[in-house]
Parts: sequence; structure tokens; C-alpha cells
Amino acid sequence: MERREFFKVMGFAAASTTMIASFGDEAFAAMMKIKQGGGMVVTYKNDPGTLDPAIGYNWQNWPMMRTLFSRLLTYQPGTTKLMLDAAQSYHVSPDGKEYVFNLRPDVKFFDGSPVTAEDVAFSINRVVDPATASPGQSFYSSLAGYNAVVNGKAKELSGVKVHDAHTISFTLTEPNVVFLQVLAMNFSNIVSKKAVAKYPHDVAHHPFGSGPFYMESWRPGNEIVFKKNPHYFRPGIPYLDEIRFELGIDSLTAYFKLLRGEVDLLGDGIPGSQLAVVRSNPRYKKQLVVGHPLETSYITMNTQMKPFDDIRVRRAINMAIDKKAIVRVINGRGKPTNQVLPPAMPGYDSSYKGYPYDPAKAKQLLADAGYKDGFETELYSMNSDPNPRIVQTVQAQLANIGVKVKLRILSQAQVISIAGTPGKAPMVWSGGLAWVDDFPDPSDFYGPILGSASAVKGGWNWAFYKNPALDKLAAKANAMYKPDQHEARLALYRKIFRSVMDDAPWVPVFNEVDFTMHSTNVQGRPGNVFADPGVYPFYYSHMYSVKAQA
Repeated sequence: MERREFFKVMGFAAASTTMIASFGDEAFAAMMKIKQGGGMVVTYKNDPGTLDPAIGYNWQNWPMMRTLFSRLLTYQPGTTKLMLDAAQSYHVSPDGKEYVFNLRPDVKFFDGSPVTAEDVAFSINRVVDPATASPGQSFYSSLAGYNAVVNGKAKELSGVKVHDAHTISFTLTEPNVVFLQVLAMNFSNIVSKKAVAKYPHDVAHHPFGSGPFYMESWRPGNEIVFKKNPHYFRPGIPYLDEIRFELGIDSLTAYFKLLRGEVDLLGDGIPGSQLAVVRSNPRYKKQLVVGHPLETSYITMNTQMKPFDDIRVRRAINMAIDKKAIVRVINGRGKPTNQVLPPAMPGYDSSYKGYPYDPAKAKQLLADAGYKDGFETELYSMNSDPNPRIVQTVQAQLANIGVKVKLRILSQAQVISIAGTPGKAPMVWSGGLAWVDDFPDPSDFYGPILGSASAVKGGWNWAFYKNPALDKLAAKANAMYKPDQHEARLALYRKIFRSVMDDAPWVPVFNEVDFTMHSTNVQGRPGNVFADPGVYPFYYSHMYSVKAQA
């Protein structure tokens, strides 16, 4: 989907005004022609581990948790456009630093108890509290009092205030254009303060929310069952009465179970061995789902380690990689790319040409840098398929310019640990760990993975790339919150990412293309809720049973 109109459509920066979502209850009610009832079976190989929104942070449990919880803001189904969720309105101060939200009076937890502003404040404070150890903590750094809480000098954020049961305000230290998107993330899901007090050490297995479904049961590694929340505030939603997640099912077994009518959705996607069969068979055309997540897969080069401290070497590596050949290795599950941002991300630079595939020029650059005969280095990669095949292809391509690459193929945890250790990994293939957006804004592809503050032990800036001048430009861009600054902000980010590519700390290789499959028993609306760009990848509450329509 084209997202360049995102901020214009959501209209959030109209300071001193109250926004009512353009896709509210009326639009949901219009979809009530779909009859409710029935259920669906979804398969996954792995157990999601946690359904605690302060902790969960992967593509499997994120759509699950968005189904169990509500939040002040969310995304319109099938899009990346923000809309009101548990909030019925909000107001932004003229200086862009204060946000006042009014809750809907009809939002209830699945047991029928009301959701209050106190629950909202508790949920945000819980994520920031160091004791929670939330991976989402830093997303709230713009809130007043953040540093005091993180450093143990305060228990609660001074920038979060409850005014009454249905009114809450947030005060920022500086204007931040992405704050509303942070409030739409899973980390901002509203949890019950009372329920957390009841299960303080096991919120992971006792999700207590106000979303369209609630969790009825969980047998770890075996099965999770969601049931329709009878108190959900949107009329006609969800469509299904039940979702059953079968766990411990490998992708090939799940695929054949779907063909036999035993499964409705392949959570882990179509197995590679069957993709060509499905794509070539007209019978499966209406069941095949193609998704384009906001994702970039890339090779990092550690700019603090020789020989990658030389920009000529990094540029040479960019020119030595045949990206089309790599995409062929993965059976077309990606599209070659030339820059950091994925194509559907605001700020993507369609006019940027990038580095050409030119091994001869790459050799010349190496010679200019003093490596006429090449050099030896290491490339780290995850051990899950197809990552070993990809790095073997990279190894062969770099051998063509005299660079001898020793592959270090390890577990995910090992790669993350080593890649985030200064002076340890010369090169890292990000596949399986590639960056997928936390929210659809270019800042999410700079600060966490290219900003100087992330070039630390345990960080995700595995190139250990530091450019203070670009850090300042990014901070300037993130403070551009006014509507008439929208285009200028995106232009500034295009400038930032062009400069990044000029410094060449990465080789952007491809943007993923996901392929999954659903049964003829389930459909979804609006849009492609089986490859939803806003909740990545499944919008479970808007899938419905075909049998129930008969």
C-alpha cells in the first residue's frame, strides 16, 4: 500500500483540535453484513512464549496480542492509517508537547469490568519500569520523567497524569512526531491493573484485555484457544466465535493438513518446497496470500573494524553483491533493494539509484584501498533456512573480487549476542533478524539500527556506524510535528538515508515477500487481513467463516 499520505490522513498534528477517527463505529457497523459465528484453526511450529504486551515482541505474538487487547489508538484494518480505538477523542496542545485523551465509556475488559484512565497510566508506567524489563521501554523516552523512572529515581512518569476515570494526559519533553504511533504499538496495550496484581509473576500466561477476543486456555507447546469477547465495544466484531492455535506443527505438516481441510491458516507460511506448486496451481489462486512487510534484509559491515573502517572497502562490497541472484536462491521471496527503507515506507526515495552490481569496479576500489589481492573476513548468519544458502551465495560472490569469507553459522541467540558486541563481528547477514518496522515511520529505520546511540554493546546497530551530524538531522526531523512540515520532514529523511548509503555501512539486499495460505473456509475484510501492514501479518478479528454465511 502507498503510505505517503499517512500523516495527512490521520490528521494528528492539527494542534488544539480534537480528532474523531474517519473510520469509526459507523464503518465497522457497515461491515456487519458479515454473519458472525464459526471458528478457525491456525498452525505454528513454536509456542508464542508470552502474551504479555509489555514483553512480547515478535511477528507471531504481536497479532495475537492485538486481538486480546485494545489501546488508545490503532490502525484501520488492512492499512497503516491511525484511528481511535479505546479513546473516543484527543487534543494536542499548540506546542506539540501535550496530548489529552478521552476514553470511550463502553470499553470493558473481557470480564465486563470497565477500562479506566488509571489502567492506561498503569500500562504505560509498567512498560517503562526497569523491573518489567520491557524491550519497548525506550519508545517512551520522549515522555517527561522517563529518565527519572529508568534511573530508579521515580516510580511513575511525571508526564502521565490521570485526570478522571476517562481522561488521561501525556506530556513530552520535546515535540515528537511519532508519539501517536507509539501509542498504537502493542507495548501501549491496556492491561488491567487489578489482573496484573493478581498474577504479578505470570502476566505472560494470563492476558487480561479488552480486545475482540479473550484467551480461554493455553497448553504450552500444544494449543491456545481464543474466544469472542462478549463485551467488545465495536458492533459486529469479531466475526469468529473462536480461534484455535495448534502449536508444535512444522510448516510442511501444516501445509498438508490445510489441504485436507484440517487447518485454516498457515501461521508460518508456505514451506519453501511447496511454494512453486501453490503459485503455479490455479486451484489455489484464491487461497494464496502475498504480503509485503515493511522490512529490509541487509549485510552489515563493522565500520570500527579493519578493513571495513575504509569507506572504499564498504562501497566495493556493495558493488560485488548480485542481489537478483540471491533472490533467485530464495525462490522469489524477496525483491532486490538499493536502500535502507522499504518501498512502502514514507520517505522511500524512488529516485535513488544505489550502487550498481559491478565486480570490476569493486576490485578497483579494493586496490585503491590497498587490498589489491583482497582480504580475509568473517560473515555471521543464523542457521535457519534459507539463511545458510544466502550467505553461501554471498561468500561465492565476494570470492570473485578476492575477498575470502569464512562463514559463522550459529543460532539466533548467538548471532544477536556476537553482532551486538563491539569489535566482534566484521560482517553480519541480517536474514531471520532483519528489520521489520515497529511503526510505519522512517525514524524507526534510523535510530534503532543506524543511530549512534544504538552503536553500543547489546544494540542493534551492528555496523557500529556513528554519524553525529545525521543524528542531529534525525532529531530535527522527529521534532517536525506540524502538518505543513510533513513533506519537508520526509525530504530530510531522504537526505539522511542518502548520506547513510554514501557511507555504506550496509549492503541492503532485498525486501521480503511473504507467502502464506488459508483454507476456503475463511475469508477476511476489509483489505488483505491475512497480510495486514498495520499489525503484521494477521488481523484475526476481521477474518470470518464462509460456512457461517450459508
